[in-house]
Amino acid sequence: VSASRTQTGSWHTTPEKFFIEACDEGADAVLAIDRVSNEMTLTGKKDVPPSAVTKPICGIMGTIRLVAGMYLIVITRKRNVGSLLGHAVWKAVDFDVVSYKKTVLHLSEIQSQENKTFLSMINNVLTTDGFYFCTDFDLTHTLQRLANTSPDFQEMSLFERADQRFVWNGNLLRELAGQPEVTHLRSCFRAGVRYYVRGIDSEGHAANFVETEQIVLYEGAKASFVQTRGSMPFYWSQRPNLKYKPKPIISKTMSHLDGFQRHFDSQLLIYGKQTILNLVNQKGSEKPLEQAFAKMVTGMNNGMLNYIAFDFHKECSHMRWDRLQILVDTVAETQDEYNYFMVNSEGKTVAQQRGVFRSNCMDCLDRTNVIQSLLARRSLQSQLQRMGVLNVGQRIEEQAEFEKIYKNAWADNANACAVQYAGTGALKTDFTRTGKRTRWGLLMDGWNSMIRYYKNNFSDGVRQDSIDLFLGNFAVDESDGPTPLRVQKDWKFLTLPIIMLVAFSMCIVCLLMAGDTWTETLAYVMFWGAASAITATIILFNGQDFVDAPKLVHKEKMD
Repeated sequence: VSASRTQTGSWHTTPEKFFIEACDEGADAVLAIDRVSNEMTLTGKKDVPPSAVTKPICGIMGTIRLVAGMYLIVITRKRNVGSLLGHAVWKAVDFDVVSYKKTVLHLSEIQSQENKTFLSMINNVLTTDGFYFCTDFDLTHTLQRLANTSPDFQEMSLFERADQRFVWNGNLLRELAGQPEVTHLRSCFRAGVRYYVRGIDSEGHAANFVETEQIVLYEGAKASFVQTRGSMPFYWSQRPNLKYKPKPIISKTMSHLDGFQRHFDSQLLIYGKQTILNLVNQKGSEKPLEQAFAKMVTGMNNGMLNYIAFDFHKECSHMRWDRLQILVDTVAETQDEYNYFMVNSEGKTVAQQRGVFRSNCMDCLDRTNVIQSLLARRSLQSQLQRMGVLNVGQRIEEQAEFEKIYKNAWADNANACAVQYAGTGALKTDFTRTGKRTRWGLLMDGWNSMIRYYKNNFSDGVRQDSIDLFLGNFAVDESDGPTPLRVQKDWKFLTLPIIMLVAFSMCIVCLLMAGDTWTETLAYVMFWGAASAITATIILFNGQDFVDAPKLVHKEKMD
């Protein structure tokens, strides 16, 4: 790692300006930001006043406007997570969100409170694990895409040539274009949390779309295998309503085929042929979604699209996870046709990937990750044999030490995606880590499912708002007008849960402190029990009024 990659930049603060000094060796340019006019100019190191307070920083995330005015977001700590083709890859660990304004005395009490709420939302996103960056290599493109680019593309700055799907701070960098970008390979288009963002938007962007590239480097040779996952690409929603599994609803007002066509037009252009692996249940509430997906693929009548439905839960019931091999065997010939990308040690491209598997379940998390890991393993087996790492007949499974590292890498990938979308680690990772489904794994899945239930119903509205604010889907206005945060819940939100709690408590008290006769005790228990049950029924019937729903982006836009 060269010195320029290990150095940090400097951030100089005066009452009037911010001065940001790059870490590049020999660079004299300093970015000056006027804290009053918000104007940005390039100046020299000599223009930084000696009185400025100086702090080391690792990079700039960008700027954002909140109620108090503009804020600068800087990376204050980074951690090296590895090297890719000789380029250091960093994880952004700590951040500072600093106001251009020196005080918030110009705000009313309500505005000041709202500003604090918006600040906590920004910090909520920043502290979600998963922002990575590289100052001299483009993390947003696959190795194959980078290998097939023109010299003009190579001359462009990292920000200009980046795949905007994966530049999570693209909105923050609008006024700072040209600065190194921070990315994570989960799409920022139609981003959000599990139940509030499903399906696609009008541009054809799918919720929780993730491009996963498995890269192998060995003695100068390199290979990669790319897969994608994403929500079923038509208009459907599944809003929290206090039920464990809300019923998914397919929109009757939107033109599904238009959005579906846009989605796959884009996918075919970027990745080539597509084999869709739909892992949802083929009975119950998930069945209409599977049928709709199949019907739309048939309606497109495109030979580049291949659709395979595989009822994961039915096939693997009673712990028969060995049956996943049925799907792997079914698509083996297609996987061989799609191939993978490989460059030999002499720098010659000897293989190109000609298509991708697009996997999905309901969340595109747990079932999806299991299948992706199995397909990636099959590709890796072929790559390692071709590179000469494994002899013909040798299997990855026989290399115990590598096998453990490899399985854990895929399980960690599952957890990273799941924490961002569902709020907990992934389910079914015992199989990914060990190759077996265990009772301990089932127990942990139950625990994570309970946490997901709580978060999806009672804290995901704020998480969704935080993401929308960060990505620029909602813009804060500095005017005196009220923001959507001031929307108050109606009387039911507080009154009914209190009545239910009091009634249930009285029911317990009556059981513990029996009356003079058992009939009197029974009468009291029945009265308070009925009051508790009726209130609970009303709450469940009006479930959407009691969950933590997003406030910043209208529901119509989210569906």
